Amino acid sequence: MKKIQSLASLTLLAAGLAFSCSQVKTSQSKTGNNNFQVENRSVTVYTTAKDTEHRLSQTGTMRFQDFGQPLETQVCVFVDPSKTFQTMVGIGGAITDATAETFAKMPKDKQQEIMKAYYDPTSGIGYTLGRTTIHSSDFSSGSYTYVEDNDKELKTFSVKHDEQYRIPFIKQAIQAAGGKLTMYVSPWSPPAWMKDTKTMLRGGKLLPEYRQNWANYYIKFINSYEQAGIPIWGLSVQNEPMAKQTWESCIFTGEEERDFIKEYLGPTLHKSGMKDKKLIAWDHNRDLIYQRASTVLNDPEAAKYVWGIGYHWYETWTGSDMLFDNLRKVKETFPETNLIFTEGCIEKFDFNRINDWALGERYGYSMVNDFNAGTAAWTDWNMVLDEKGGPNHVGNFCFAPIHADTRNGKVLYTNSYYYLGHFSKFVKPGAKRIISSSNRDALQTTAFLNPDGKVAVIVLNTTDKPLDYKLWINGKAADAKSLPHSIATLVL
Repeated sequence: MKKIQSLASLTLLAAGLAFSCSQVKTSQSKTGNNNFQVENRSVTVYTTAKDTEHRLSQTGTMRFQDFGQPLETQVCVFVDPSKTFQTMVGIGGAITDATAETFAKMPKDKQQEIMKAYYDPTSGIGYTLGRTTIHSSDFSSGSYTYVEDNDKELKTFSVKHDEQYRIPFIKQAIQAAGGKLTMYVSPWSPPAWMKDTKTMLRGGKLLPEYRQNWANYYIKFINSYEQAGIPIWGLSVQNEPMAKQTWESCIFTGEEERDFIKEYLGPTLHKSGMKDKKLIAWDHNRDLIYQRASTVLNDPEAAKYVWGIGYHWYETWTGSDMLFDNLRKVKETFPETNLIFTEGCIEKFDFNRINDWALGERYGYSMVNDFNAGTAAWTDWNMVLDEKGGPNHVGNFCFAPIHADTRNGKVLYTNSYYYLGHFSKFVKPGAKRIISSSNRDALQTTAFLNPDGKVAVIVLNTTDKPLDYKLWINGKAADAKSLPHSIATLVL
């Protein structure tokens, strides 16, 4: 088995991050300054590529020269920083019970390595976004809630369960991220006694008489976490509301979610002094996203509470078409509503596949297309899992970007970690997506203008062939090369 590269390889990045770039002035509207100057700018290239040692490695610098009109035979990536789109909230991963429990089993030095790998902006990949669960999910060692059975007034509410692993992990993550981490929370199921099936597992529905109690439960959770020193930025209504899973799950139709938002959860957030919390509807796959978004957002009394529409990637995977056009339809129809990718991972864990290059390419392909469709925030699922792809109390074992082998204390990096880093390390909160267009389908691309004026262009090649191309901006171009099965971030 090929050795998986450790965090130490990323220290090569530190020397290359002092870019010699002047500030870029651009409008915050969709049409900005057309005089983006590239004459004095160098382009620094970072590459991850199959069958090489490149893992977020600085692989070269380029300079722009006058070029003018390209020929049709010349391969180009065209970037236009004057056209800006959605503003980025952040990129990160979910801090589940499984992640926190696995982390706790590792030696202290390996714990520090994992924290730096994810949150350090220089030696790591600079995560700025996090998601966690309201009580248990499938990636917990067992089902649990924060209240005793039939406690309608929630007098027994306590997050003491989370104080062992999850809360300490999140607090360390906030510190490792420089003191700020944008966190949002999601429930998998109400307590069993609130549901028609009397179980947290296998779907079921929230009983109408407990809608207000359940809305109050979110408030209790947010208050408890904030009192523990964990600021909460937002929340989703229900994880995967159309999935009857073997694990914690609960069904909400579009109409039921709409009415729960406008009659219970939205008003309760406002009455509790939490109207600034970002409320996310849907939180399920791209396949039904337009139907759900239109059902909720066409009702003004529900829409006024909703910040964004969340989505996952677990719809039918064909390898090329992941229903990105459905995202565009939502963004075109409801331009003031944000899109947020709330969960994705590679399922059916197999330790023998831990070096499979397809793992990272799935991430790269999704992220390029998700951002180009208007997505403003992107959240991976479990940040760390063990050597079995868990723990998971229903055997739903999955891949994570980092696996911690608790048998021998080793930290294993899949190439998904590096593919994620090509975005999270170089695309900062507050960045605006700009135009980046390829004239060959072998190269997929997206680009961002960061708040400090630096431009990050991501170029993805999922083919077996290398490809020389021109990075073209305003009549000037720099020579670049895309390696087979690679992702590169070009920073200028």
